[in-house]
Amino acid sequence: MISIIKNNCQKDYPRNIVSMDRVLIDTDVILDFFFDREPYSDHAAQIISLCESKQIKGFITPVICCNVYYLLRQTANHKKVIEKLSQLLTIMDVLQMDREVIIQALNSGFNDFEDALQNYSAVKSGFIDVILTRNIKDFSKSDIGILSPESYLKSRSASR
Repeated sequence: MISIIKNNCQKDYPRNIVSMDRVLIDTDVILDFFFDREPYSDHAAQIISLCESKQIKGFITPVICCNVYYLLRQTANHKKVIEKLSQLLTIMDVLQMDREVIIQALNSGFNDFEDALQNYSAVKSGFIDVILTRNIKDFSKSDIGILSPESYLKSRSASR
């Protein structure tokens, strides 16, 4: 078990999942986990734990990685932040972002360019099932399902 997962936040989930959800985990959820931001950190830790136990497949984007680095760097040294991001990347993959994604984001009508980048990176991948974020309204123009971590966890529980 890698050290970024908090032992007291781990839950036992059923292991017999037919298909694994592929989720893009937005910056706010990652930061809720790292900064232990209440009341959101428990749901964020559960999401990351599901990724770690391979019950869901978690993804971030290069922009999310940069944002997390920048904000963690405000409270920790470079070496520590790199260590945390490296650990995170052992349980999550990174979606690609290219010129096409940027142009789509620029022309999207999203009010938040950064969220548009996340969205179109997920769309271009062709395999993201849902974007997990607390900023639901910022993704109102998305064609991909958008859920808060709390709602996602409730829906997983209800479908079991």
